[in-house]
Amino acid sequence: MNNSPSWRSEYPFQSNYLDLDTLRYHYLDEGSGAPLLWVHGNPTWSFYWRNLIQGLSPEYRNIAVDHIGCGLSDKPAKYSYTLERHQQNLVHLIEHLDLKNITLVAHDWGGAIGLGSLLQQPERFSRIILFNTGAFPPPFVPLRIRLCRIPWLGSGAIRYLNLFARAALRMATEHPKRMTALIQAGFLAPYQTVADRVAIDGFVRDIPFTPRHPTWQVLANIEAGLPALDKLPIQLIWGMKDWCFDTRCLQRFQALFPSAQVHPIDDAGHYVVEDAHERILPLMQSFLQSTQPSS
Repeated sequence: MNNSPSWRSEYPFQSNYLDLDTLRYHYLDEGSGAPLLWVHGNPTWSFYWRNLIQGLSPEYRNIAVDHIGCGLSDKPAKYSYTLERHQQNLVHLIEHLDLKNITLVAHDWGGAIGLGSLLQQPERFSRIILFNTGAFPPPFVPLRIRLCRIPWLGSGAIRYLNLFARAALRMATEHPKRMTALIQAGFLAPYQTVADRVAIDGFVRDIPFTPRHPTWQVLANIEAGLPALDKLPIQLIWGMKDWCFDTRCLQRFQALFPSAQVHPIDDAGHYVVEDAHERILPLMQSFLQSTQPSS
């Protein structure tokens, strides 16, 4: 962990932990009111949500997880870093906290993890907000992601050189000046050593390129359940310059959720929240206020 205290000023939250078979599963629990469940992707952690959580804490209870291997959660060397396992962990937390009337808020891999967990316990969820994500077998895999799967070379670059997390600080944003040294330190703080980066590599290796990969069917099962969710209030907020979860993914969700509110942000990239959190916060506030579930 980075010994510099500076990035902590951007992350002024109290840590909470759930014991998962001797592993510590870190999460934030800030504010009170209807619960918002924040689910991050790769290679981020709950730090990604910090500005929105601070803006919404006066009115809502904000629970933001760090997946096992990510953020301030434990990072075991031998672990099943798969979509299915991450879903199981999230369901355990939901049950542990006995959350009800949940609004799922998800980005990147968090979409598949969060929506898969929702489909296991739909009675606990009332709304969905998605940012640049996917929850279906990938319709395409960008070349720069495929390069990270080259045997030995890909894992070496991710784990020994930290290239995946470092490159994202530049390639996932359209406003690099916002990625100050302080913010970069926060994103990278949990991933300082080779051992710390095991889950980043695990997420990349869990991307199914073909139906032969076991996670392909997990994603197909999630996709099959998505049309039934269109009865829920859904908001899609999309960075339109994302090269990974690009407009094709947005169009897939629009076809699955024809009733969803859609907010394209033309000058934002994959780290859409980092690029445009000041514009996103009022969009979320308006959506949450207009779709308030009954208690």
